[in-house]
Amino acid sequence: EEPKLLNQYRVPWLLLLLVRCSSVLKMDHTENSTEEVDDDKSCSSSHPDSPEMDRNPSPPPEGDEESVEEPDAIGDTVYSKHWLFSTLTRLIEVVTEKESEQGEGLEELSDEHEDELCKVWDMAMDKDVAGFLQEFKAPDILLGVIAKSRCPRLTEICVGILGNMSCFHDTCVSLSQNADLGSVLILLLGDSDPPTLLETCRLLLTCVSQPDVAPLWLERIQQQIATCSNLCFIMHSSTNVELLMKVGELVDKLFDEDEGLMKSWLSGLPSEGDRDKDTHHDIASSLLEAAIQLRNESPEGLEVYLHALQLLTTVDEGVQTLVSEGGCGEALWKFLCDVVCEDLCQPDDPPLILQEQKGLLASALALLSALCSSLHIDISLSLVDSLLRILYFHTENQQSLPNGEQGSENGQTEEVRNEEEKDVQLRVMVEIAAELLSTVLAELPKDTVSELVKKDHLTEKIWVSALKTLLPQNVTAVQCLVSTLSEVEPKLADLLKKECSISSEPNRTRPD
Repeated sequence: EEPKLLNQYRVPWLLLLLVRCSSVLKMDHTENSTEEVDDDKSCSSSHPDSPEMDRNPSPPPEGDEESVEEPDAIGDTVYSKHWLFSTLTRLIEVVTEKESEQGEGLEELSDEHEDELCKVWDMAMDKDVAGFLQEFKAPDILLGVIAKSRCPRLTEICVGILGNMSCFHDTCVSLSQNADLGSVLILLLGDSDPPTLLETCRLLLTCVSQPDVAPLWLERIQQQIATCSNLCFIMHSSTNVELLMKVGELVDKLFDEDEGLMKSWLSGLPSEGDRDKDTHHDIASSLLEAAIQLRNESPEGLEVYLHALQLLTTVDEGVQTLVSEGGCGEALWKFLCDVVCEDLCQPDDPPLILQEQKGLLASALALLSALCSSLHIDISLSLVDSLLRILYFHTENQQSLPNGEQGSENGQTEEVRNEEEKDVQLRVMVEIAAELLSTVLAELPKDTVSELVKKDHLTEKIWVSALKTLLPQNVTAVQCLVSTLSEVEPKLADLLKKECSISSEPNRTRPD
């Protein structure tokens, strides 16, 4: 179905326009040169009886040489219009010639043509060049080439040129108005060539990130029912880190921009055209699969996928999808615990590591918090350990002076705290960690608490700093913990009562 739709887009009459424009420029240049020669002839022959001039002609006016070359330059650049015209003309000629000879599109690109097109790709990053390409309908030409091409490298370059052009507002808006181009680009998400997929995702992400045209692209993406399954297929099957990162950024942006689209993908069923119809993957498990793939390869990519998963939990449909029978909620919980407990904020890390890992921690902890109340699952000692350490690191960073020394001088310490207050992401991460820890502590069995206090690296200072962070909002959870500690570790319990000013115990029954 997709090839049929692609085949309807043929190289348009713009080839004629391209050749005509190129010819006109050449004719103008030739006519100007001819006129200059004629002027010289008329000047020398206007007075046939005049004696021959016995001196050299006067030099041309200053700057005249530059004025001759200026019409061929694109805007303020040094790039040549004639070279660009001839390159695109040769491209179309090669593509159409191959089709007429073999009845099929171009399957292989020569080194010479590839080198020339790569130069155009690079040139398209210039605003003047992008505008010039748009003015002369290059997007329609490239659309026709993509439709005829059977060469993955050629398709990649054409999409890459369009992607560079879309980096500028005016050209992005103009490109986005081309309905045929939009349809073909979205269909290209079903392509099998990773470089082409990468450039397609980059282009779509750029357009969706442009507020003026984002609604148009969101509507197109939602109307093309194969988009979700195509992206899920990439996330499940690809090991290309760069491609997975760009797909994750695209999905994350789509979910952030359009909650309705996210809900429709959560409830989506495989379509007739799905390549993996028999092994259909839902969006949640696909995001998790890609996150697992990127865990050891790219912390930045992992953060993108965890944020996309977090967005799923902002709607009831997302939480239900994760925790329902057959959902990936438990697998996600285990994966998140491994990431938080094994990869982040380790006992031998400096407290400043919190600043570096705040983005990843914020998404991971938000997901754990959302799943905690819905999944009936045992809380690991390692997770409680990590949550205590995160809050302790935060306290240590707040108490640190700019020069790294510890102190209590109000002026300098307040300056550090003010800087942290401005860091919204850090503040949100700490709040989520405190909320999750208070939830866990309120239900922590006695045996688990007993095992927890045996951990040597959980010093009294860590206990005090972490629990102080929970007060006064989560006083009940702290009281529950201290009550249990009074039975298993009275000395620590007394210290916490004193340091945290806890005067009474909660009137409730704790689990054994």
